[in-house]
Amino acid sequence: MVKVEINGQVIEAHEGDMLIDVADDAQISIPRFCYHKKLSIAANCRMCLVEVEGAWKPLPACATPVTDGMKVHTKSAKAIAAQKSVMEFLLINHPLDCPICDQGGECELQDVSMDYGDDVSRYSESKRVVSDKETGSLIKTEMTRCIHCTRCVRFGQEIAGMMELGATGRSEWMEIGTYIEKSITSEMSGNMIDLCPVGALTSKPFRYTARSWELKSHKSIAAHDSIGSNIIIHTKGQDVKRVVPNENESINEVWLSDRDRFAYEGVNCESRLTQPMIRENGKWQVTDWETALAFAVSGLQNVLKTSKDIGVLASANSTVEELHLLQKLARGLGVENLDYRHRQVDFNADQQGFNTPYLKHKLADVEKLNAVLMVGSYLRKELPILNHRVRKAIQAGGKAFVVNPMDLTFNYKVSNQHNDDGMVLNLAGIAKAAYDLKGLDQAWLNAINATDEQKQIAQTLLDSSNSSLMLGQISQSHADYTVIQKLSAIIADATDSQISILPLSANEVGAHLVNFLPKTGKNCSQMLKDGMKAFINMNIEPEADSSNSEAAKNAMLSAEFVVNLTAFDSEFQRDYADVMLPIATFAETAGTFVNATGLKQSFKMSVEPKGDAKAAWKIIRVLGNMFNIDGFEYTHSNEVLADVLDNQIMQTNLSDLNCELPSKNNDSESTLVSPYQVDAIVRRSPSLQATPDANIETMGRG
Repeated sequence: MVKVEINGQVIEAHEGDMLIDVADDAQISIPRFCYHKKLSIAANCRMCLVEVEGAWKPLPACATPVTDGMKVHTKSAKAIAAQKSVMEFLLINHPLDCPICDQGGECELQDVSMDYGDDVSRYSESKRVVSDKETGSLIKTEMTRCIHCTRCVRFGQEIAGMMELGATGRSEWMEIGTYIEKSITSEMSGNMIDLCPVGALTSKPFRYTARSWELKSHKSIAAHDSIGSNIIIHTKGQDVKRVVPNENESINEVWLSDRDRFAYEGVNCESRLTQPMIRENGKWQVTDWETALAFAVSGLQNVLKTSKDIGVLASANSTVEELHLLQKLARGLGVENLDYRHRQVDFNADQQGFNTPYLKHKLADVEKLNAVLMVGSYLRKELPILNHRVRKAIQAGGKAFVVNPMDLTFNYKVSNQHNDDGMVLNLAGIAKAAYDLKGLDQAWLNAINATDEQKQIAQTLLDSSNSSLMLGQISQSHADYTVIQKLSAIIADATDSQISILPLSANEVGAHLVNFLPKTGKNCSQMLKDGMKAFINMNIEPEADSSNSEAAKNAMLSAEFVVNLTAFDSEFQRDYADVMLPIATFAETAGTFVNATGLKQSFKMSVEPKGDAKAAWKIIRVLGNMFNIDGFEYTHSNEVLADVLDNQIMQTNLSDLNCELPSKNNDSESTLVSPYQVDAIVRRSPSLQATPDANIETMGRG
């Protein structure tokens, strides 16, 4: 530790820390543009010039390491003069179009110029004009406003792992542009908007819809993957206008995936269901809540008179409270056919018990992994924030291996994507090699001969003091998912690695905590294949959310009675449903999500539900009362959460699963799902649907 004096205040700091970080920790303000705590030091804007005693000229605080006894002045005449000079040069070419700039009111250049700018410019020559760049459907460019801080360039190189923006030219002829006029395709590209200190990069969907001072901020949790990214929802009136990250170092740091940032467009889409509707005599009609609920109860009671053949399907993007009450309603009616695993096709592992998908590491600890084996996963698109943590582990010297049925583009170096034997036998070779290295016998694998590459993967995992296996979406939708789980567990046991079945939706862990699973009933695949007399669907579109779309359609069309708790109207829904009850989206309700690490995060309502829509947990509570089921006397979502707060994560021994190696390669039956097709809200975001990642053929090829 060393002692540094800043503006007369003595501060202890680590030797070698940059002066700007030490000042920030002491809450001493130093202006800056190019500096960002998550990016490398560029020291090119010079706005952070300060006076250091003994130095003959002002020094950039972002690139000056502290030493013992250093005396610094940030508000001296010399420092202020240097900062004012820099500001004058920055404003030479910057257009004075603040009233029409979308960054107006939240612009770092505006804020700093108030303190360090002059009211009259001495520059009388023509300002430069730079043509805008086409970067896709998410980011709007106004490059004449660019001040060359290069934050966006460094973000692409260091965080996104894709150098999509770069600088050409020098001095005032320098321009930031896309690589050979390609659009920006990173799944985390929206973070460039947050990083840009001026109005050069702004949000296309948000552009000209509201001014920053008109917005209200509401802390919330992202609802589209299992990371549980902390977000701030910006609203104007009762409309969601924008979603930005809320800093949380232990979860999403300061970043946000594009899916979580731009999916809010679906909340405001034209297909929102805003009033209860029932179908009588083949015709749909809008009605009031009392009539709709009574119609739903009557229809379900007619089925219950003769059969318990009712299927209950829900999205794992629903809250803990919604899922708990729905399973409580179903079991109160004597129905055990309930499931959320719509894209899974192999359920043989259920015979062993239900194993909760769960990330065995804290998110911050993922960065410390020495080796990672990703099994059936396109982690970059499935869970971009987790992928960012893995990338940092690889940058620190770790090794990444991927077993996939196809080659996919990662933003770090990976080995062994696939081979001709198929994903399962590829994995079996690694398992056999791991057992051989440990001197163990596994009769189940005697017929397998490991290749040199498979032996190398096993050796790396074995030699690593901190290694992990992660099973992703491709594995979970594979026809041999049970075998994949067993082989992965064998590898983990033999190499002393952790194994994580990655939860993908916002609340998969929560779905297990509340037992939204078919303990004695039919799973999702069986319900759709065999057909049911009635269905209760919550927050899903079976035809789009199921692995077998045709089976889902046929099951819904052949059912006698279908109740949909949904936020959206659709043509196909009108073909099969009998009741449509409008529910609130994640921005319009209070609830709890349990993230991949088991962390419970509750959030409040940001805006009122559209039209006459209601929070789903309130609708289910009323249905429970109408069916005269005990235990539905809730008045607040916290009371619902209290029912399951002490529930524990369920884990089984995957290496004991009873299964056989397949006789053929079933890779062709596995599915790769676009990150922008995962749920109803995301599918209704026009901006996300216009990106390459919305199409499987072009996904991740950038």
